[in-house]
Amino acid sequence: MDSLFMSLIPYLITLVVLILLVEQILYLVKKSSIPGPLVVLPFIGNAIALVRDPTHFWDNQSDVAKSSGLGFCANYIIGKFIVFIRDTELSHKVFANVRPDAFALIGHPFGKKLFGEHNLIYMTGQEHKDVRRRMAPNFSPRALSTYTTLQQIIILDHLKKWERLSSNSAPASIPLRLLARDMNLETSQTVFVGPYLGLEAREVFKVDYNFFNIGLMKLPIDFPGTAFRNARLAVSRLVHTLSNCTKQSRERMMQGEEPTCLVDFWMQETLKEEDMAAENVSDVDIGSYLFDFLFASQDASTSSVLWAVTLLESHPDVLQRVRDEVLAIWNPESDSLITGEMLSRMKYTHTVAREVVRYRAPATLVPHIAAVDFPLTESYTIPKGTIVFPSTYESCLQGFTDANRFDPDRFSEERQEDRIYKRNYLAFGAGAHQCVGQRYALNHLVLFIAMFSTLLDFKRHRTDGCDEIVYVPTICPKDDCMVFLSRRCQRYPNLSSL
Repeated sequence: MDSLFMSLIPYLITLVVLILLVEQILYLVKKSSIPGPLVVLPFIGNAIALVRDPTHFWDNQSDVAKSSGLGFCANYIIGKFIVFIRDTELSHKVFANVRPDAFALIGHPFGKKLFGEHNLIYMTGQEHKDVRRRMAPNFSPRALSTYTTLQQIIILDHLKKWERLSSNSAPASIPLRLLARDMNLETSQTVFVGPYLGLEAREVFKVDYNFFNIGLMKLPIDFPGTAFRNARLAVSRLVHTLSNCTKQSRERMMQGEEPTCLVDFWMQETLKEEDMAAENVSDVDIGSYLFDFLFASQDASTSSVLWAVTLLESHPDVLQRVRDEVLAIWNPESDSLITGEMLSRMKYTHTVAREVVRYRAPATLVPHIAAVDFPLTESYTIPKGTIVFPSTYESCLQGFTDANRFDPDRFSEERQEDRIYKRNYLAFGAGAHQCVGQRYALNHLVLFIAMFSTLLDFKRHRTDGCDEIVYVPTICPKDDCMVFLSRRCQRYPNLSSL
């Protein structure tokens, strides 16, 4: 028996070598003449480099794509051929061709394993248009006004907690990243499903969302106990919880009660359509779409909040202009909310928020998969099955005047760079899957900047490399935004009765 096995070893080695050679040849054929590594590790490719240091990996892709003059390059990760796109017009070409015979949005390289097949991210055509149409009332002026009330109450509560924590931690600084994440998670929970998620359920929700976040950054090893498996199971539980919230909202809205959160506005519109078309939309469907909203908004908002703090502290002239504008419109000690009308008058604060999102676009990449061989340029066709990464981050740092400088005035009425370089401003995507909640996201950031700047004094604890970019999974300052905080106002506004 041993002799038989020994005699087979040369054949097994030859077979393995042949498989590896075929894999290498297939990679080179797909790569063709475009820039990218000439040799890749079998199966895993450059996955280790990606997981170990995502910032360096994607910076390197950008450098290769830029230096070639083509604006894109190739690589290989976990058996998948990938194409990274830096060029803005080529990114638009991908965004504009999300359809069954071109590209499919996947949200994450291994998204279908995490999110499941039936998901808003993967919809195309008329079904996708119908769902987005039903979403429109979720972001009407009336709905946004409802959300701003909830947002301000939660932001204030967390700012007070941050200030107490900083005071108790003195003379040490405190990291804001997890604190900002918890603030935004509570905001998302309250705005999206409001009264339907109890305190105990919120804590379980937080734990599950953390499992999901960790799994996003790991290799797709789907075995019991692995981070990826924990994330996948957590998504199922989160969708189940959100589906139960949807069921409760349906019952309230059927009784004609007033909407108090996003799912209520959504359910109102859904019930109208069901009455007219006699076609029911399941609670599980809406629950899964709500999770998509959570995924799209939660980490991106946390990223923007942290960069807003970082950039305001490093640009005191901008900070002072924000404070002057906000205090001329809203008195923090008036015990009143920032109204929608006040918010619309904070024009400079809006430009700051838009510049934060441009300068540090939180969702840096929007992965798609090629459903067919697709001619990207006259000289290169993306092979079917390729994962394509248009870089919104790189596009936002192109075209604009002195694009690598933080300059909110570029969005002023005088300069209007948001119109002149509209195609470069891809922070919210483009095409059929452009972010439907971008007004909500910008309102949230403006409210945070207005309240944080006027209620607190803050100073960054600066160390070497503290403002370098890390992926967690959206981009954040490397040091988790270490700060010293103290109360700036005479007293905090009392919003508890609102």
